[in-house]
Amino acid sequence: METRLQSPFLSTTTTLHPPLLPLPLYRKHNKRKLLPKPNTDKTHKISIKIKSSIHPDPWSLSDGNFSKPKPRFKHPKKPLSDDNARRIIKGKAQYLSLLRRNQGPHAMTPKWIKRTPEQMVQYLNDDRNGHMHGKHVVAAIRTVRAMARLREGECDMRTVMASFVGKLTFREMCVVLKEQRGWLQVRDFFAWMKLQLCGGGLLFSPVQFSMDRKLVPQWSHNGVLSYRPSVIVYTIVLRAYGLVGKIKLAEQTFLEMLEVGCEPDEVACGTMLCSYARWGRHKAMMTFYSAVQERKILLSIPVFNFMLSSLQKKSLHGDVVEIWRQMVAKGVAPNHFTYTVVISSLAKQGLYREACEIFDEMKNQGYIPEEVTYSLLISLSSKNGNWDESLRFYDEMRFQKIVPSNYTCASLLTLYYKKEDYSNALLLFSEMERYKIAADEVIYGLLIRIYGKLGLYDDAQKTFEEIERLGLLSDEKTYLAMAQVYLNSRNVEKALNVMEAIKSRNIVYSRFAYIVLLQCYVSKEDMSSAEITFESLSMSGSPDAGACNDMLELYVKLDKREKAKQFIVWIRKNRVNFDEDLCKTVMRVYCKEGMLSDAEQLMDEIERNKLFKDNKFIETFVKALHGKNMTSENVEAFDTMALGLLITLHLACGDSNKMEEIVKILIESPGGLSVVNKLATNFIREGNISKAETLNACIIKQGCRMETETIASLISLYAKQRKLEKAKEIFMLVPDYPVPGRWVFNSMIDAYAKCGKPDEAYLLYTEAIERGHDLGAVAISIVVNALAMFGKHKVTENLVRKSLEDNLELDTVAYNTFIKAMLEAGKLHFAGSIFEKMLSSGVTPSIKTYNTMISVYGRGGKLDKAEEMFNAACSQGLSMDEKAYMNLIGYYGKAGKRHEASILFAEMQEKGLKPGKVSYNIMINVYATAGLCLEAEKLFHSMLRDGNQPDSLTYLSLIRAYAESMNYSQAEKTIKSMQNDGIAPSSAHYNLLISAFAKVGLIKEAERIFKELSETGLNPDFVCYRAMVRCYMEWGHAEEGIGFFEQIKERVESDRFIMSAAAHLYKYTGNEDEAQSILQSMKNFGIKFLPHLKVGSKLKTT
Repeated sequence: METRLQSPFLSTTTTLHPPLLPLPLYRKHNKRKLLPKPNTDKTHKISIKIKSSIHPDPWSLSDGNFSKPKPRFKHPKKPLSDDNARRIIKGKAQYLSLLRRNQGPHAMTPKWIKRTPEQMVQYLNDDRNGHMHGKHVVAAIRTVRAMARLREGECDMRTVMASFVGKLTFREMCVVLKEQRGWLQVRDFFAWMKLQLCGGGLLFSPVQFSMDRKLVPQWSHNGVLSYRPSVIVYTIVLRAYGLVGKIKLAEQTFLEMLEVGCEPDEVACGTMLCSYARWGRHKAMMTFYSAVQERKILLSIPVFNFMLSSLQKKSLHGDVVEIWRQMVAKGVAPNHFTYTVVISSLAKQGLYREACEIFDEMKNQGYIPEEVTYSLLISLSSKNGNWDESLRFYDEMRFQKIVPSNYTCASLLTLYYKKEDYSNALLLFSEMERYKIAADEVIYGLLIRIYGKLGLYDDAQKTFEEIERLGLLSDEKTYLAMAQVYLNSRNVEKALNVMEAIKSRNIVYSRFAYIVLLQCYVSKEDMSSAEITFESLSMSGSPDAGACNDMLELYVKLDKREKAKQFIVWIRKNRVNFDEDLCKTVMRVYCKEGMLSDAEQLMDEIERNKLFKDNKFIETFVKALHGKNMTSENVEAFDTMALGLLITLHLACGDSNKMEEIVKILIESPGGLSVVNKLATNFIREGNISKAETLNACIIKQGCRMETETIASLISLYAKQRKLEKAKEIFMLVPDYPVPGRWVFNSMIDAYAKCGKPDEAYLLYTEAIERGHDLGAVAISIVVNALAMFGKHKVTENLVRKSLEDNLELDTVAYNTFIKAMLEAGKLHFAGSIFEKMLSSGVTPSIKTYNTMISVYGRGGKLDKAEEMFNAACSQGLSMDEKAYMNLIGYYGKAGKRHEASILFAEMQEKGLKPGKVSYNIMINVYATAGLCLEAEKLFHSMLRDGNQPDSLTYLSLIRAYAESMNYSQAEKTIKSMQNDGIAPSSAHYNLLISAFAKVGLIKEAERIFKELSETGLNPDFVCYRAMVRCYMEWGHAEEGIGFFEQIKERVESDRFIMSAAAHLYKYTGNEDEAQSILQSMKNFGIKFLPHLKVGSKLKTT
């Protein structure tokens, strides 16, 4: 937990003004002369104007509260105020910077800046010799710096600086303080400075300081006021602490500055903010920044840049945008760096339009954006589908002569690849060569894919070889891209070689890699493993019809005709008992090979088998082969699959006349065309695409065409088999029909959706609507569901809104789809408005509608609305299912409404709905979370009585109930009980008991449970380890905790809490070396240390 400043500075009170201290009057003097005695009248106050001589750096003040007065001149000038001094200094620096900018060696540099190398050496020597500040100042600097070689406590600053007492003015002490390099020296010297209230060694009284808390200046023997509280010196100290991360010391110093009456200005506040930002204390930084805003202190742009950069490094882009908007509101002029950081955060937040507006503002201010800014906007606009904007940004880059990076080129190549604009993609590669931009593996992978799309397989192979030669080949995606190119070029061996190369590189196959590998083996037609397995099966006995059918279907699928025929001979020779499936597969082979005599012989044998009596398939084949009763009058008695095989058989035998006769008979008979379409539909339903295509060609040859419903079914079949291109080919026939019909469009839209092409489905839908087709509620439901499944929530929302605005006629399913899509998109308010639209349109909601609305209101925390949906469903007489009840019960449990959940659960049982295992688990967990072990136990026994066997989650909830109610013995018995029931407990079950013991300080009991966990053979997880370490630490068992950590440290090196707790335990026992070793290990792993953990915190509390 970060330390917060407890000061009126962070309150809402008015600005604190430092009290005016009584200042003595002193005059210009010569060092040889003594000053007259100052006026001691306490009522006489004279204000003097001070001019600081300390040179400012970016984070120290250039003005001070009080210092040595200016010498008296013959014609004294009216001194400027501190604010005017800073303004003039900054203005002059900006003017000189403007003169030198972009002018090269001819820059108009003032003479006092132009130094030769010899003059620069002399300048440095003068600094070392004390010609700038004085030798006594240089000596003081070196004396204080020398203390860095000593350990803390070996010397006293008062002793070391004894010879300098009364010799250093305030300005000189500030110089010494500022020149220190270590924070310890800054701290000690600053403490010494505060003692130098009197230049003559007459130190202030410590008692007086502790009582008054104010440093009252006094006169020394030489009249020099050596120290006075000033915002300058405090800012120097704050900067020193901030550079090394001593945030707590910096906060204490800031509070001290307020207490002594120094009002912080923008530089002091900026120093604190930069310190917070430098060390990632963003929460404290934002709190302090809020206080600065309340004080109406206007920070400089470097401070804002420091804050914005720090927040962006931690991906706190929302805070970056908020601070930016506050800057703009206050009129702070941003610079180039500010614009770059803000645009980057806006881009990463997805605020595309705002990022573009600020980008245009940046250019209008005369700043040239960097390459990274252009790259982010190109990538963001490409992701948002604004391809023209991406290309416009790239054209601006080229006009500004900015060389694009690899990331920019990769974004543009991806854009061209999606647009299938391959010519511009190749042109971009030429530009990369001209600009000498080295391509990385991602760019090479995109190039391989583009070559594959264009059919330039040789160029793709050369690119792949070049990647390997350059040593860039390491990503699995690149290998798979090349393997797919080889598969598209039907070069299976090379594809397999690529897959073997992945394995040789010890790259673990991903899911996509296994898909590609499967494609390789299918293309290679490797059947050896299947044949070896079948031979092993035959040695143990005669295979059954199912095994033979599987093997035969494999040969048929791989088109191994000879093997298939030999295998059929083997089946008949070994008298394998045929079933209908094996018979159909064998007849498929016979018909495809045109083996008419073998088919007749097999049909005669099977016809005599009583098992096939009255079999429609066999009867159709027998009648057709023997020419019996093949008339159009009894077409309904035929088996469609048998007719299809007969058509294939006649085609294979070259007897197209008989095949056409069958088709012609069906077409010419009344309703015969419907029978043909039904036959094609049956082929499609069975997945026999080839038969459907053959029949389609025959129908076209007869001068007819399939019905639109049949075309739609064929497209749907292609969609199920993910053959999108085939579906497109069939769909291209639709425009030739007079009226395509909604079924064809709906099937094609569904094909795009099932093949993972939601954008194409959406485009086809919009095209059909523009052409005046009424696709109905089914099409819009398919498109919305597809877009929602692929996370395209913005497009989905726009489509739903347009459908509602156009008052499309929607059914219950469509409204359910709309509401569910908006629920998944998080548009809960819009989902509610859709439901209201549904009711106002007169569409009756279903139980699914109300169940979805319960989720909408429950997720939004509107339980009263969720209850209304549940009651409305009940009042309309809908049959409430278990899912609806448990949906509302689950939201009751999350809201802590256990009583309401219990009542609803009882009501569900009263309505005759028997809870299942999942329902019982949800309700038991509701009781367990509240520590109601008796209720949970009763419900558990009810679950057993209803015949629901408990699972691991059931026992987990039961153990939680006993642990929360401190019934530890019963919790242990529950673990034993689940073991007796054959359910192995996991580490999570033991963790509940260990955490419960640790919470109340039963260390020995927690150790015993941990030992039991280890003895069961389970590996404790991090939750278990954390519970044990927390137990030892919070209850002050440091030695036991260290011993436990030594046992597990090799397994928990990546856990932040355990490592931090171990460091605290070692420090507590005085073992600083081990503590530092752990801290170094955490630093190496990039783990942040938790400094606020306390050993024995529970002991202190009790």
